Amino acid sequence: MCPHSPPCPDASAPDREAAHTVVSHPEQGWSLLCNGIVIFEDTGELLPDGASIAPHRPTDLAFDRPAREVPGHGGQAPAALSALSGTSRAADLATPDESPTAGR
Repeated sequence: MCPHSPPCPDASAPDREAAHTVVSHPEQGWSLLCNGIVIFEDTGELLPDGASIAPHRPTDLAFDRPAREVPGHGGQAPAALSALSGTSRAADLATPDESPTAGR
């Protein structure tokens, strides 16, 4: 029974990690929440029924995949391509009527 007001979320609730911490051992990397969940510093969890939840940090997702290559650029940024081809970015963007050299 939770003594907090309002009561802490149940261990099966989606917001279960919002429960109050009752025991904290940061030197060991874990804390016990009021609802019986042991939460680890890597965001993994051990539920009161013995089930486990794998670490789920949002930052882990971004580094699991290699950087994607933009098709048609051969791995080069568009600015690098224009520098390699000897064209200016202004000339690349200008329409024929607005070309930097038009009217000269």
